[in-house]
Amino acid sequence: MSHEAQPTDAIRWLTPHELESWMPFNGMLLALLSALDAQLRDDGLSLFSYLVLAGLSDAPERTRPMSDLAVLANGSLSRLSHAVSTLEKRGWVRRCRSPENGRITVATLTDAGYDKLAATAPGHVETVRRLVLDVISEEQLQQLGTISQAILTAMDAPCPPPQGGAKVKPMA
Repeated sequence: MSHEAQPTDAIRWLTPHELESWMPFNGMLLALLSALDAQLRDDGLSLFSYLVLAGLSDAPERTRPMSDLAVLANGSLSRLSHAVSTLEKRGWVRRCRSPENGRITVATLTDAGYDKLAATAPGHVETVRRLVLDVISEEQLQQLGTISQAILTAMDAPCPPPQGGAKVKPMA
């Protein structure tokens, strides 16, 4: 694909005022993802893999079609397939053809995967609270959700329903 140069007067460059907000936002996105990944890495997971496990834990019978799981984890089917292969090797996820429709591949969270998620979720939630939720007001939290939804809509990106281990119960 060819990228033709646009005349510089046609480009809507960021104003100093826009840059004042864009630069911290950009830095926050990169630093937050890095911090969440680093915290989960201590538990042998990536943020993406954690989202896969959490998405399965919230599903009926802890099973979802791979295509639905890709949307929940905000990744391509290729990326999801690679992640699920790694999770399968660890015994945390099982993949098979759907009994209802053999053309669909489903992923199922195993008991060992559920236990891994239950052990990992408290540290992840604590990190989310410490880095995001505890440093903003309730009003800012509402604004964050509204702003995030507007950006997702502009990107035509699906906004998955709330998840993240909501059905993970503390281990006895």
